[in-house]
Amino acid sequence: MYVTALKRAAKESVSGLPRAFWWLWTSTLVNRLGAFVATYTALYLTLERGYSASYAGLVAALHGLGGVVSSLGAGVMADRLGRRPTLLIAQTSTAASVALLGFMEHPVAIAAVAGLVGMTSNASRPAVQAMMADIVRPEDRVRAFSLNYWAINLGFAISSAGAGLVAEYSYLAGFLGEAALTLVCAVVVFVKLPESRPEHITTAGKAEPGTSLGSVLRDGRYMGVVGLSFLLALIFMQSSVALPVAMGMDGWSPSDYGFVIALNGVLIVALQIPVTRLIEHRDPQRLLVVSALLAGYGFGLTAFAGSLGFYALTVVVWTLAEIVNSPTQMGLVVRLSPVHGRGRYQGVHTLSWSAAALIAPLLAGYVIDHFGAAWLWASCAVIGTVAALGYWLLMRGLPDGPGATGERGASAVTAAPAPAGPAPTDSAPATALVPAAALVPAAALVPAGEPVSAEHSGGAGGGAGATHPTTGTGKDKGTGTGTGGVTTAAVGEAGA
Repeated sequence: MYVTALKRAAKESVSGLPRAFWWLWTSTLVNRLGAFVATYTALYLTLERGYSASYAGLVAALHGLGGVVSSLGAGVMADRLGRRPTLLIAQTSTAASVALLGFMEHPVAIAAVAGLVGMTSNASRPAVQAMMADIVRPEDRVRAFSLNYWAINLGFAISSAGAGLVAEYSYLAGFLGEAALTLVCAVVVFVKLPESRPEHITTAGKAEPGTSLGSVLRDGRYMGVVGLSFLLALIFMQSSVALPVAMGMDGWSPSDYGFVIALNGVLIVALQIPVTRLIEHRDPQRLLVVSALLAGYGFGLTAFAGSLGFYALTVVVWTLAEIVNSPTQMGLVVRLSPVHGRGRYQGVHTLSWSAAALIAPLLAGYVIDHFGAAWLWASCAVIGTVAALGYWLLMRGLPDGPGATGERGASAVTAAPAPAGPAPTDSAPATALVPAAALVPAAALVPAGEPVSAEHSGGAGGGAGATHPTTGTGKDKGTGTGTGGVTTAAVGEAGA
């Protein structure tokens, strides 16, 4: 009975999503299976090359700076050139720069190429997130973002163990292996994913106004969400920045830290999909408020940790926050983004995590050195409380769910749902992406900014295969398919 119920739940979790989504999901998984740079660059620099920990931290900061630079530019590219060309450019450039990094020996050259890796790897994220919003119906987006996030963590969990074995043999092989897998992702994008960028819709002979970076930055509510995302990113980054330092200061070994942090990936792989099934019908405002509090106080509890079991308990608490926050936050970002400005809006959102990756190591080091780790964990609790209050204030007055909807502008893309299961087959033709204008009479199209019905958002036939009614919305932990941060562990990115 239990097995039957489990199979039914698994089928419902993956059914009704378009074939193009599963190819995007596959490229994310394959890329994260090769996440060698994210896991072992710091060890490579200190153990293999003999550089200091300060130099390794500098390289990590430059990697984060590269992500800051590329986030905005990649968002503009996704809107202007299209999602598919942006992904191809980002992934092929990432493959080349990761391979190049493995051959660099001079410290200046290593630092420069690390910045280039950060720039190219983060460039794929806005395009991945915008494409996912294009091809998935609004009522399925929380589930889609959750499944993609699950792929990121599953790939990372597998690659962490495999990369350790590779590192014992050859660090260069690890860099080249990641480059090869990133190229595989580029091929998957080129062969299997059609362009999904919505066409601009004209009404009464007038084109829909475009979206500039300036208009994104002037969007007060959206920039508030970006600011809250930055606060949560600062908290979650401490898992790979401050937690190992604090545990080391308390006398715990690197293997002890490895055991504790491994719980994060294991829990996400085990719980992400079932928890998403429980929360996707819930009020997103409450989910974001609760997740911010769990994140802040989960890390805050670390100040009282005196045993390995207590450290593990704190990881469980903030991992639950991560599981709830990630798909809900991403759905919220899509709801607040106009259809034809998704790339720019996603780029600005990605910027919040890139900036946190740059600032978190510097901030954590300063607080620990001058005030002690307990003050850092107390600060996390305060930041989590501020973020929770911010979500509560910002989300007042938003529509209840994306199908109701609250999404800005009519979706111009529809994709037919694929058969249940995560593995698309080559025997079936690729999903056709059709402009909504070709499916809906001109009189039925609603102006951008007006509430959009599920039919207009999802396209004709959007109800086929759907298993969940419209609700909910959607932390960028590397939701893109690019490489993660140099020193980040399981909770480092977007990506992917």
